[in-house]
Amino acid sequence: MANFLSYLKTKSFRNNLVAAVATVVGLLLIAFFSLRYYTKHGQGLNVPVVKGLSFNQAVSKLEDLGLRYEVDSVYIMDMPPGIVIDQDPEANTFVKDNRTIYLTINTAQAPNVKFPDIQFKSFIEAQAIIASFGLKVGDTAYKADVSRDVVLEISFGGSAVHPGDVIPKGSKIDLLLGDGRGNEEVEIPTLMGFTKDEAVFSLKGSNLKLGTITYEGNITDTANAVIIMQSPVLSDTLSKVKIGTPVNITLSNKNIN
Repeated sequence: MANFLSYLKTKSFRNNLVAAVATVVGLLLIAFFSLRYYTKHGQGLNVPVVKGLSFNQAVSKLEDLGLRYEVDSVYIMDMPPGIVIDQDPEANTFVKDNRTIYLTINTAQAPNVKFPDIQFKSFIEAQAIIASFGLKVGDTAYKADVSRDVVLEISFGGSAVHPGDVIPKGSKIDLLLGDGRGNEEVEIPTLMGFTKDEAVFSLKGSNLKLGTITYEGNITDTANAVIIMQSPVLSDTLSKVKIGTPVNITLSNKNIN
């Protein structure tokens, strides 16, 4: 122990200690400056604003700055296709040269979705379900029915839609709803002598609808053929029918006396 303590007081130990410390400090300095050089400390650029630009404009801007890019796509129905809708990192973020910028582009092709079951659901509930599937409510119309604001029929592009049918996301869905007046009654209009178009107009005003159409005799002028019979017809025993009741008519080119 005494010899070790004596050694610590020698010049040889002091020289070795100074050399070891200098070596460690030198290694640390070399590592520090090497890291700064490797990472180009203090060098870089701000990410440009490419959100809202077309894909080609965004790529040109990034390539001019020496930045790389990767692309993903989504479909947003209310935005034009080919537009950058998101970027990562955000604009004005400080990054190193050659950094990859991730772009999200709005695709032109709408993905398909399977239509949900909304029949006989309330209009409010149907709206929420349709929106959750990326669809929109188009035109709405009403028909006589005891249910009020309940979905009775669904159509897309003029054709009926059923649960599970595949349609493009963003499509507008037309709904036929009940008006809640199915049990109400209205007066039976007299259609005798009316043309078909006049009858349709009269029935619509009475909340009734045109039923079957038959013809009597030789019909030479369909547009001017007039109604010679209807069913149901206004009588002493029957004056009212339920809203939405179909009225059947018979047309003829014969004059009505």
